[in-house]
Amino acid sequence: MYLTRFRVNTARPGARRLLSSPQSLHAAVMASFPGLLPTSAGDGEGSRVLWRLDHNARAEVFLYVVSPDRPDLTHLVEQAGWPAVAGPDSPGWQSRPYAPFLSRLAPGTIWEFRLTANPVHHIRRKDDEPTKRTAHLTPVHQKGWLLDARRQERAGFRIVEKPQDNRLLPGGTTYKGHPHHGDRYELTVRDQRALSFAKSREEKARTRDRVNIVTVTFDGRLEVTDPDRMRRTLVQGLGRAKAYGCGLMTLAPSPALPGK
Repeated sequence: MYLTRFRVNTARPGARRLLSSPQSLHAAVMASFPGLLPTSAGDGEGSRVLWRLDHNARAEVFLYVVSPDRPDLTHLVEQAGWPAVAGPDSPGWQSRPYAPFLSRLAPGTIWEFRLTANPVHHIRRKDDEPTKRTAHLTPVHQKGWLLDARRQERAGFRIVEKPQDNRLLPGGTTYKGHPHHGDRYELTVRDQRALSFAKSREEKARTRDRVNIVTVTFDGRLEVTDPDRMRRTLVQGLGRAKAYGCGLMTLAPSPALPGK
């Protein structure tokens, strides 16, 4: 497995085209692997390539990719990078083997994390109709999606709780009449994006064939509870819409908190 980072040159027209279309960016990412045949953009269980865009600032956008093979991003450098300064020792992206990092995961270790995801739930408006997959639209419910105990157990981690004296809101604070977690956890949600796009050029004229998803980015701190499941989460992704830039979680060392 490899973890790759590529900085997008947002001033280039090619970059703007890719950033405006998850479908086009997915195709560009998949084109980085000559050994992979073209596949559907769905959530199948074939060769898993995960990607994520981090919009740190207007002119600071990074593309992260987790993949079974080392990618060749030459075409992305030409379209959306800095080709004039690329060279043999600095091709315009950085790829590192992921296995050494994955091997460091151990029960009880604390990490800072980032995840872009597509938090959804299933609802039924009438008793006699099938359930429908619907996006969570409020930060409270989006956080609740990630804080779901069964989801965390399957993923091999738990979100770290804040010390009592660091909480501004008590647990059980209500939201529209429903209890929720207040600010009990080391977890924030930001950058909600409502995306709507055609699966292919031929389908642009057919509204019913458009993909509509809502994505958000989570930042926080987690504790590893099951290293094997955690490793699987990092290389296979979490949640749906993985082909469209969701599901890739990255970890970074967590500095010690005051008093720890």
